[in-house]
Amino acid sequence: MRIETLAGLEVCITGGTDREGGGTGPVVVLLHGFGAPGHDLVSLWRMLDVPDSVRFLFPVAPLRLPQGYGDGRAWWMIDMERLARDQTEGRERDIQIIPNGLLDVRAQVLGLLEEVEALCNIGSDQLVLGGFSQGAMLACDVALHAPSPLAGLVLLSATIIAHDEWTELIPKRKDLPVFQSHGHDDPLLSFQTACQLRDTLKAHGLDVEWHEFQGSHEIPINVLSSLGPFLRRVFGQGPS
Repeated sequence: MRIETLAGLEVCITGGTDREGGGTGPVVVLLHGFGAPGHDLVSLWRMLDVPDSVRFLFPVAPLRLPQGYGDGRAWWMIDMERLARDQTEGRERDIQIIPNGLLDVRAQVLGLLEEVEALCNIGSDQLVLGGFSQGAMLACDVALHAPSPLAGLVLLSATIIAHDEWTELIPKRKDLPVFQSHGHDDPLLSFQTACQLRDTLKAHGLDVEWHEFQGSHEIPINVLSSLGPFLRRVFGQGPS
């Protein structure tokens, strides 16, 4: 494992022939969720059944949460008190909202992907972008705005933001392979809205592999067991 700075973001690089991102294999970039430490998802690369040539990059979100949140980071800030109030009073998230800070961090991650392609000597057709929770929302937004289609998109416990903008862009990503998972009992991001996102993607011709599970806001082992074969498929590397 090694640490690099790309597009102003600290990035942990693993996998590949030397386990530090070496070689010429395809690349997976995974974005962690709100409030998690920057290296929260790094251990996942050892749990995925993919060829040794696959390289993994785990960027650290640029925003540090206030004192009391430990090492928590964020891609954009969330009003946690308002979120808690809305949950208590049964109000659904407004899927139309474009979060403050999204445009800036979108540009930063798009710049990151450009640098990843240059550093790893790959094209966008050998790059999968994904994330968990807030990181998954950002991954979806970036994939829709990217100048060229990616090899695949991984949405772990995602939801809809910027609804109208996404709905306009989604048809341009027809046939994009998407891996999407969500827990029935997720208290933070509703299962129903995740299904709405799935149905919207599928309605416009995206190739969605859907995994629902009996659980909460998490990445269970059965989801990881299915993610490995998905990555093999989109990279054209077949079963193990």
